[in-house]
Amino acid sequence: MARLNLLLLIAVLGSAVYLVHTQYLSRQLFTELHRIELEARRLELDRDRLQVEKRAQATPLRVEKLAKEQLKMRTTTPAITQYVRADGTVIPAVAPPPPTTPAGRAAPSKGAH
Repeated sequence: MARLNLLLLIAVLGSAVYLVHTQYLSRQLFTELHRIELEARRLELDRDRLQVEKRAQATPLRVEKLAKEQLKMRTTTPAITQYVRADGTVIPAVAPPPPTTPAGRAAPSKGAH
């Protein structure tokens, strides 16, 4: 009977040690899970913040300002636009203004008296 009691005592102590070890591992995993969830929330907030900054950087007004200041670009006007035909010849963009007389009046048109 003493052997059976000793065997049962060893079995109970072994299962107790195993239970303590299992609980310890469970707590470690829970702590790791909590830490990873916090990191995921932080990364999600960073991503949202960066998306807001990206949208703010891409506003049309800012893009136009950078194009004018850094790239020395300007808006197109008919005066600076050149149209090119398929054969490579350039079409004048703006029709030349009508000729004027020295007094500042337009020249009389043909056929009108």
